[in-house]
Amino acid sequence: MQTLITQLNSLRLTGMVEALQQQQSQPSTYSELGFMERLSLLVNSELTVRDQRKITRLLKQAKLRVSAHASDLNYSAGRGLAKDTVAQLLSYDWVHHHRNVLIEGPTGTGKTYLACVLGQAACERGLSVRYFRASRLFELLTIAHADGSYGQLLSQLQKTEILIIDDWGLEVLKRAQRTDLLEVLEDRHDRGSTIITSQLPAQHWHEVIGDPTLADAILDRLLHNAHKLVLKGESLRKKAAKVAST
Repeated sequence: MQTLITQLNSLRLTGMVEALQQQQSQPSTYSELGFMERLSLLVNSELTVRDQRKITRLLKQAKLRVSAHASDLNYSAGRGLAKDTVAQLLSYDWVHHHRNVLIEGPTGTGKTYLACVLGQAACERGLSVRYFRASRLFELLTIAHADGSYGQLLSQLQKTEILIIDDWGLEVLKRAQRTDLLEVLEDRHDRGSTIITSQLPAQHWHEVIGDPTLADAILDRLLHNAHKLVLKGESLRKKAAKVAST
């Protein structure tokens, strides 16, 4: 038995090792099961461990701003968020069709949290996700130009199934930022999906981008056939602060 366990560990079949040791420690529980049934349990255990390991890796790679769960979403009246809409998004049909999700609303209305809910659930389904605040993404692209890793970064972003760009539109883009954003979106067009959160209504994004020609190209790739959610109401952070002070 110890030789078998050593061999399984050398093959990195740790899930099977754990299940085998459990069967060995509880012989009466498994004694009536046939060979194929016990083997099936070992294989299922290995698959479960591998799935969990993949989810852990995807969540670490995503670097989501917060750990977020759909069960914690606030569906209060007047917020502009409906359970059936969230359920539809959590089916991820939009990802399979390479569509985008735009989340607008005043500060504190839960835009980032909703984006992270979609990102975390996507990781749990085995989809690759990367989260960036818009300012940080542009900073990384600028650094990549300087150190020669620009092509590598674009390749990573292109292969990511869901790219989250948070706090978009806080300031007018510089010329290099406009060009970089177009490169990112062009590489991902019909290959991946992008989630954008912004305090600024989409009809004003043209002004934030600046250059009319590049703005048309960028917005065509972002807005075409996208899901749009507009969150409303008082800041949830202010509400929480009021509750805490009472």
